[in-house]
Amino acid sequence: MPDSPKVSVFGASGYAGALAAALLHRHPRFELSAITSRSDVGRRLDELYPRHRVPLVMEELDLDRHGDADAAIVAYPHHAAAPVVKGLRDRGVRVIDLSADFRLTDLTTYEQYYGPHGAPELFGGGVYGLAELGYRERIREAAIVANPGCFPTAALIGLAPLARAGLVGDVVIDAKTGVSGAGRAATEKTHFVSVDENVSAYGIAGHRHAPEIDQELAALGAQVTVTFIPHLLPLDQGELISAYVRPTRAVSDEEVRDLYRDAYEGERFVELTSASPGVRDVRETNIARIATHVEARTGRVLVFAAIDNLWKGTSSQAVQNLNLMFGYDEGTGIA
Repeated sequence: MPDSPKVSVFGASGYAGALAAALLHRHPRFELSAITSRSDVGRRLDELYPRHRVPLVMEELDLDRHGDADAAIVAYPHHAAAPVVKGLRDRGVRVIDLSADFRLTDLTTYEQYYGPHGAPELFGGGVYGLAELGYRERIREAAIVANPGCFPTAALIGLAPLARAGLVGDVVIDAKTGVSGAGRAATEKTHFVSVDENVSAYGIAGHRHAPEIDQELAALGAQVTVTFIPHLLPLDQGELISAYVRPTRAVSDEEVRDLYRDAYEGERFVELTSASPGVRDVRETNIARIATHVEARTGRVLVFAAIDNLWKGTSSQAVQNLNLMFGYDEGTGIA
């Protein structure tokens, strides 16, 4: 184990990559060795994002040169990420992939939502990067960690205790996110007046995060097909999911609260609250804040989970996983 493992960030000009670079730049154990970009080669990151204070120049990706690292965060879009991950693995570099290219375990499902895979020989070789779901020990040993999507992170942390207890009969997930969840390219094309003072649903014909949620709920013991509808809010960042669960049997508020307390008692990045959580409660943290309520009139279990989509939903979770991979306390540099 090197004293200061060298970590590169590929795709540092996007929101997630830039934040990952910033977290690594000030990390007490890792060395941010290189940052790359496909659109801003030659530009300093602190020129593009002054708030991050990262005085490194973004370079054009050259795996022969940039493959000389202990680990890499790949912040490329779906399809584009997989070949880069393969090139890094060919050079022995451990990888955190922020795309969906290694999250799913069924190739047919992946192709239905994303098209042909860019490195089919590696498909299924990633470890799902959500430590709180029981993947912690596998992440420690992983060569490829598939960082979860932001919506699945909030939904799965919110629903996992019910799923493990066999209490999820059916679930509808109403999700709300800030515009940064769409990524830099999409955000720059979105006119302010179309978002300001407005709320709209999207992905209603079938959002690509739904099968990821189904897959991980099934792994927890809940064989369900979720109804998942995201909504865009006039926020910079932040995410709230409201899940409406029809339980498999009658439950009480006290039983559900005890279930969640037992599940998350030792998880520093999960906070349980009796009040409905808001996105400001968790802004710029690696924390998921959760509340539950059993609705007396319908018997449904209501679950509310708030995260920062760029932090726990993406970049700080990636650093949490890197910490685990290199034997550090998982809160180092993010807590």
